[in-house]
Amino acid sequence: MDRELIELLNELRVAIPGIQFLFAFLLTVPFAQRFGQVGTFERASYFVTLVAAALASALLIAPAAQHRVLFRSRDKEELLRRANRYAYAGILVLAIAIAAALLLIVGYLFGQMRGYLVSGVFLLLVLWSWFVQPMLQRRRPENHPGA
Repeated sequence: MDRELIELLNELRVAIPGIQFLFAFLLTVPFAQRFGQVGTFERASYFVTLVAAALASALLIAPAAQHRVLFRSRDKEELLRRANRYAYAGILVLAIAIAAALLLIVGYLFGQMRGYLVSGVFLLLVLWSWFVQPMLQRRRPENHPGA
């Protein structure tokens, strides 16, 4: 149980700096001189990106925060199950935040249709490589000895 919890927290150390960097950047955008001139599409894209980045940050940090609050509480199994769910949800919302950031930037620079295309292709690639492919591998019989 200890090893699994340490592995999970170490994995989160990879994701957290990226989302924190994206979130910090997003916090500065409204203060740029020309932000007041952007249209409805850009404002909506920005809103989705900002909220997704904030939510991903909260979900990815939650396991470490809960571990600290529950330190020595002798219920690591429940903490690990909950932390795994938070991490899974956080990574999913992180993918949405990155796709929304692509939509915002590509849509602003090259048009909405290209923005939707690029962010959609990115999201499909991420969903495949981060979620679908590992789930398919997990279902293979050779990955379940004794089953």
